[in-house]
Order: sequence, then C-alpha cells, then structure tokens
Amino acid sequence: MNPSSLANGSQCTLPPPNELLLIWARMKPNEVYLRQIIDDKFKDFTYMEVAEQALRLVSALTDLGAKPRDKIALISKNCAEWFICDLAMMLGDFISVPLFPTAQASTIEYCLTHSDCHFLIAGKLDDNTEITQVMADMSTLTTIALPYSSAPVCQYQFVELIAKSPPSKHRPQHQDDTIMSIVYTSGTSGTPKGSILTYGSFAWTSKQIIDHIGINSQDRLFSYLPLAHITERVYIFGSSIMVGIPTAFPESLDTFIDNVKMHRPTLFISVPRLWHLFQQRILDKIPNHILQFLLSFFLTKRLIRRKIIRGLGLEDARVLGCGSAPVSPSLLHWYNRLGLEITEAWGMTESLGYGTLNYPFIESKIGTVGRAGPGVELHIAEDGEVMMKTQGMFAGYYHQQSNEPCFDEQGWLHTGDIGSIDEQGYLTLLGRKKDTFKTAKGKFVAPVPIEKLLYAKSRVEMLCLIGSGHPSPILLVVPHPFPHFDKSRYERRTKLIIEEVNQTLEPHAKVKRVLMVANPWSIENGFLTPTLKIKRFELEKHYQNLSENWPEEQLIRWESDEQ
Repeated sequence: MNPSSLANGSQCTLPPPNELLLIWARMKPNEVYLRQIIDDKFKDFTYMEVAEQALRLVSALTDLGAKPRDKIALISKNCAEWFICDLAMMLGDFISVPLFPTAQASTIEYCLTHSDCHFLIAGKLDDNTEITQVMADMSTLTTIALPYSSAPVCQYQFVELIAKSPPSKHRPQHQDDTIMSIVYTSGTSGTPKGSILTYGSFAWTSKQIIDHIGINSQDRLFSYLPLAHITERVYIFGSSIMVGIPTAFPESLDTFIDNVKMHRPTLFISVPRLWHLFQQRILDKIPNHILQFLLSFFLTKRLIRRKIIRGLGLEDARVLGCGSAPVSPSLLHWYNRLGLEITEAWGMTESLGYGTLNYPFIESKIGTVGRAGPGVELHIAEDGEVMMKTQGMFAGYYHQQSNEPCFDEQGWLHTGDIGSIDEQGYLTLLGRKKDTFKTAKGKFVAPVPIEKLLYAKSRVEMLCLIGSGHPSPILLVVPHPFPHFDKSRYERRTKLIIEEVNQTLEPHAKVKRVLMVANPWSIENGFLTPTLKIKRFELEKHYQNLSENWPEEQLIRWESDEQ
C-alpha cells in the first residue's frame, strides 16, 4: 500500500514525516522501528510506541506553554528519543532547532538566542558541562531531560512528562513551504548560519535519495553521525520514516563497532575522518605491505576480506557512503580492494545534503564526488564555482532579509566550492573559494588538491596546508601515533614524501615548511567542527606568526620540542 494514498487532508505534495509516523502506526503498529542499544542489548520501540510517545510529548509541551511555531531546541547524541522528539515537534506544529552535542557553550548560546528558542530538550552527552553552563546563563529556558544519566539536570524529565500526559489530538496541516526546522551550519568558516528547512524540501529530497539508491523496508539503518547535521537528518532519519525502516543507535563510542555488529546495517554512512580511523586500526593490526600481499592471492584475499568486513560489522552493507569533507582517493581505492565500495557524495546544508553521488558505484570515478542526483542541475561558473539548482533547496537563512548572496538572478545556488565536470557529468571538487590563500609573494595556492596528494602517500592522523601571508605554504601535520613511535624515521619518511609531491607543484605552491603538531585537533580545542571538518581559518589564525624565526634551510619542526 502506498502511504501517500492514506495521507488525507495534507497540503504537502508528499506526506510529511509526522503523517507518515501515524500511517506506519496504523499499518504495522507492532513492528519495531527504533532500536536503542543499552547494556549491549536492544531496547526496541514499535511504530505504535513511537507515535504514542511523540503525541504525549506534544501534550506535555503544550501544557508547559509551547505554542504552534515556537522554536524548540534539541541537543543530544543520537538515540531513539531524538527521533521521537523530532517527530513530536512536527506533530505539535513546533519548529525544531537541533544543536550539535559537542558544541561549545558560546556556540550553543548563540544558536539558542539567534533562533529565539525558549524550550530546550537535552539528552545523551559525552560531557554536559557546556550545556549546563548555558542553562545557568539562560534561566528563562524551559528545559527537559531525556532518560540518560549523561543528560544535564533539567526542570522536567521526559519519562515523567509522557507518563502523565495524554496523546495529543491535534493534527497540524503542513504546507510545502511551512517551516519544519532551523538547521545551523557547522561553522567551518565562522559563525553558524541558521538554514530554514521546509516540509516540502525535506520530503522531496528524502524521496529523491530513496528512489535513486533503492532504499526499501528490508534495509537496516544505523544512526550515529550527529543528527544536527543535515546529512544524517535527511539520509537516515528521512529515509527511515518515509520508507519505514528499522533504525538502531549505538550505546557509546567505546562500544561502537560491537553495536554495528549487533545490527548489521545494510546502509552505512560515515565521514572521511572515521573511514580513515577504521583504516588505521586495521593497519595497526596488520601492516599494509603484508595486507596487500595477502590480497594478491585468491584464497587469502577472500579470507582477509571476509574477516575485516565482519570485524567492522558491515557484511550485509549494500551501500556505503562517505561525505561531509574531502577524502583521499587512495583511501577509497584501499577500501575498494578490500571489497568495500564506498560511494562518495557531496551536498551542503543549503541543499539539504543532496547534490551528487558516485552511485551506482564506479571504481574509475573514485576521485570525483559522483554526478548530479535525480532532480539536481549543476554548472560551473566562469570563475570555477560550482552552481546548483534543485527543488529541495533551503528557504533562506533565519533572521536574514535577503538570500541574494546565495542565489543569482537565475536561481542558481552559489555553493562556494570550486570544481570541474567531466564529459560523463562527474564532478571533481578542487577546494573552497575561501580556502584558497595568497602567500606573501602574492601567489594564490589551492590547498585541497595538494592535501589529497599528501594524504595518499602518508600515514597521518590529520593534515592541513596553510600559508596566508607566509613566504610559502606550510604543512601542519598531526602524526599517526604508531606503537614505539620513531621520530627520526617519521621525519625521514616525511622528507621523502614532500620532495616527491613538490616535484608535481608549481614553484609558488611547493611546501617549504612542515610543522609536526603536538596536540591533535579536536572539537574541544576549536580546530574541528562537530562534523570533524578542519577549521582552516582557525589554524591560519593560530599559526599566523609561525614563519618568524624559522631557519630557511629547515624543512621540519616539531611543536613538542618548542614547549
């Protein structure tokens, strides 16, 4: 039966998530929808249970004074209650404002104030210090805690509220242009911006992804990337509710791999940073030269592949995804040799995470981010900027009167990415317009292509090329923590790699200085966004005086030696 045929009275072109939840609750009330892992066991929620809890939360929020179109913030790591709260906000005609669970206090307070939020729901957190500080400073907030010990102390408890509140009878009628959510960008280039998502754009985008990939009710989803990020919200939450797919949530980062093995997802989306960490864990157990030797023989190849894929819990995965930040083609080739075909995709918050996909997977197109998905138009502007059109665009930035900086007169979205499109329509990204820097010699350098070359030849945790105002580009490296780390050996290897890469670069782009960074970049120290993207502008600012007193003939310095 087609759910759209059951959506009576909806003014949306496609049924919105809140109506779909009620449809699934009628069609398959006792089937499991959400699976929260607690103490290595599944705590399951049926469609009927999810619908009832969401409707009870609507009544509770209304009793607490929330009115239709009020903004309600949600800060938590992924969990079953996150989905329930999100659906409740749609069922109550509220506007959700998801916040990154790793955001710093200043960012949280900015987003709450900027979005005019007076209600906050807080849940699973690795550290609730930041949100506790914000709640103390913003005493007028009405706060609700989800049922996790890591949640901050709030005025009300989720479990108690839904226990004493009856299911709401209210059934809002959303239109395609009704505001569903305000999603803040991760702040890669500065202050987060509040992108306005409508019900029409969310439903349309989710449906394009579902149809293109062929997502169906027999699939299994695993939700662990931040739901405050547009990709997880559309690809995972959107697919799960539009198709009706069982979705599991990990217990913690420490149990992550074991939790994946428990659920064995058929679709699995990750970011380059985590795919890179998975690779490092594998290579720490079996050196790459031995691994590649074993992959050269038919029998050992099958055994090794099966062991590694099962070890990651991905033996049933038919679609693997990678996005959110640039990824080294060599990493994707490495996984491909293991039998893991990772589809690289590209989009942005303003396009609801949807743009291009290398799907169906084509090995020869590794290095591109795929071609335009159904319903997406692309073209390259004269200055090399990638321009995009889709029906699923955001409706503008909250509290911004004009969208002219985003769209041109023909309705093309300025993505800010530089790229090229080949004869088959596959897009290759060359970096961000804002990432390009000018050295003290007046020459422009595009860092991303150089970083990809270096990633392909190195074993590092992270790296970033900076150089604005410096005599020449400077490479910042967070070394991989090898067992029995040999600094002199690592330095010799680095010199060889730099010499090799420099031979391919124009004179003004050659790397003349390398700083081995002492402390890894993290969300906490402000050098990574909540989606693990590197904040290049913060590193440029932090190391703006790095070239001073750097001997001309010295290639490598160790930051730890200077502390």
